[in-house]
Amino acid sequence: MASNDPPPAKRAKTLREGRLENKVVFITAAAQGIGRASVLACAKEGAHVIATDVNAEKLAELQGTEGITTDVLDVTDSDAVKKMADKYPDVNVLFNCAGYVHQGTILECDEDKLDFSYKLNVKSMYYTLNAFLPQMIARKNGSVINMSSVCSSILGVVNRCAYSTTKAAVIGLTKSIAADYVRDGIRCNYICPGAVQTPSLESRIEALGKTMGSIDEARQFFIARQKIGRVGKPEEVAAIVVYLASEESAFVTGAEFLIDGGWSLH
Repeated sequence: MASNDPPPAKRAKTLREGRLENKVVFITAAAQGIGRASVLACAKEGAHVIATDVNAEKLAELQGTEGITTDVLDVTDSDAVKKMADKYPDVNVLFNCAGYVHQGTILECDEDKLDFSYKLNVKSMYYTLNAFLPQMIARKNGSVINMSSVCSSILGVVNRCAYSTTKAAVIGLTKSIAADYVRDGIRCNYICPGAVQTPSLESRIEALGKTMGSIDEARQFFIARQKIGRVGKPEEVAAIVVYLASEESAFVTGAEFLIDGGWSLH
């Protein structure tokens, strides 16, 4: 080691600072939960983050934060998604975070609910991928991160028919993109969380609490599924997003990132 080199521990810390410098990261469902945590984590690592959400009021809370640009977007509107790709032609990281959790069995899921689940959980990714992949391919560089779930082809979960069906489709879509474009410099991976402390989870706890007769009992139900003894934190999922967005994951594509507190352990 040269005399002017920093000690190994200090050098390692330096290399990890600004891991996303010169990256333009486009994130959907960015106003709350995992999306919001990912926006903040990526910006902290030096990325220019385009934070989008259909909820303009919540999205506005991110305005004024260094490294973050906010833009209202309905990801189920294909024309709106195309306009976003035209507006931001330098995106090299796409995090498809938008999703919807329908509760119920197949007999409790009518066609409208199934169609909405498919449109938000799967077709929105079809729209963003069609819009942003060409610019990534042209630069021979791009990382796509898709939000799936442990409730998918990984684990059968009661009362999650439409959700599990569509999240399993996300896994198939991700692997297809990874296989088709690996020679074009595109990486595509998927994250499968268990229960994570988000506004979405809180609404499900509240709904279950009405059935059980107790919010606390409903909360314990969700906690008990995670063998580690708690639900996840949005920041813990965001840490995986940062890794997949960075060059640290340059050799990773078509891969599953399971973060479920041991729920899927048998």
